[in-house]
Amino acid sequence: MILQTAFTLRPRRRGFHLITDEIEANLSPLPRTGVVHLFIQHTSAALAINENADPDVGIDLRAIFDRLVRERESYYRHTLEGDDDMPAHAKTVLAGVDLTLPVTGGRLALGTWQGIYLCEFRDRAPGRRIVATVIGDTP
Repeated sequence: MILQTAFTLRPRRRGFHLITDEIEANLSPLPRTGVVHLFIQHTSAALAINENADPDVGIDLRAIFDRLVRERESYYRHTLEGDDDMPAHAKTVLAGVDLTLPVTGGRLALGTWQGIYLCEFRDRAPGRRIVATVIGDTP
């Protein structure tokens, strides 16, 4: 079985946002065993897996990324779309645009303390489009 669906996440401001529940709500019934591939169709946002228990993790990750890739650097040439645009592109390259997750027993096989994050690198962004491809046995 191979199923593919596309959906749009609700808009969020710059930061690292847990979206596990929103992802699961948009997936069809999952197979007993298989994989889910998630791809974000944007160049200024990313997907990641990280700790889901302490909200300080998202705050710290934002601070780390904002220090790694600063705004308004004199060597940036791509500057017409705002101070946060070129840094957002660079952060996306660092974080990545896709995830592949195992499915076990009809559920995403995330670890106890793992959650799926939207890494939003723009101050104001539209809802981000996700393409989800599910491969596995029948549900």
